Amino acid sequence: MNMNYCMECGTLLHPKAHGDEGLVPYCETCGAFRHPVFSTAVSLLVMDEAKEHIILIRQYGRPHYILVAGYVNQGEDAEDAARRELMEELGLAAKSVRFNRSRYFPPSNTLMLNFTVTVDSTDAHPNEEVDDWRWFTIPEARGAIKPNSLAGAFLDGWCDGEYRFPSYRKT
Repeated sequence: MNMNYCMECGTLLHPKAHGDEGLVPYCETCGAFRHPVFSTAVSLLVMDEAKEHIILIRQYGRPHYILVAGYVNQGEDAEDAARRELMEELGLAAKSVRFNRSRYFPPSNTLMLNFTVTVDSTDAHPNEEVDDWRWFTIPEARGAIKPNSLAGAFLDGWCDGEYRFPSYRKT
């Protein structure tokens, strides 16, 4: 996200050379460079221990299945956020958490960090954010997940070993 004004004092920012980083927004009042600001979130491939089944959820009245996901809190490690989101949304404890891949998601100005999380219990207890949930075999999940989505790209990339991400137009 491009910043036009300093988030500290409100002064109009101007591009200024900053070493190898090129032109970076600069506040002449504060005398400081202002680097891009964005959110960070985790996206989870929640698997049973055998990695034969994955849980997908539907939320907020939307028709498509997606991966469990949520924002990283300030001061929180991404792996801890993955464990917390899994417990909050599905009442499941993570047995292992392994980083897969990251991707910037322009529609929400969010850096998505994708993890594979294994659980030793398939007995989910979802919270009110989850409208529906289901364990799928991997082939079923690939057919059920929201088409042309970042969630689908993370799942397909994990399965295929090659990530192909959808492109997003700037709005």
